[in-house]
Amino acid sequence: MEQTKGKNAAKHYHGADQLNCAQAILTAYQKEFNIREDQISDYKKYGGGKAEGGVCGALYAIKTLVKNEDAFGNIERAFSRIAGGSSICKEIRKSKQLSCMGCVEVADELLYRYIKENNTLNNREK
Repeated sequence: MEQTKGKNAAKHYHGADQLNCAQAILTAYQKEFNIREDQISDYKKYGGGKAEGGVCGALYAIKTLVKNEDAFGNIERAFSRIAGGSSICKEIRKSKQLSCMGCVEVADELLYRYIKENNTLNNREK
């Protein structure tokens, strides 16, 4: 697969706005998915392993954006392989295979790749 950089969601993670992993992904893709500021604020509760099922917040944010279950399953499997075999925040941190910042970067790249491969990338970002 072609190497991509994503949308640099990591710059939003614990940056000037002090966003968590889930919020960082939503902020980076706010224009492409028409995400409102209040929705991003609502995702404050999904950082630090608090997303549904304990899943990584960055991955959880992608799940809410990618409505195709098969496509999300592919993203989740790719994320888990890179994160040491799990998508659960607590397990990822325990394995020390990927930092929280690394999770944001991986999630960003996987979402960016999904958008690009499905020709849904907004012209502003090309």
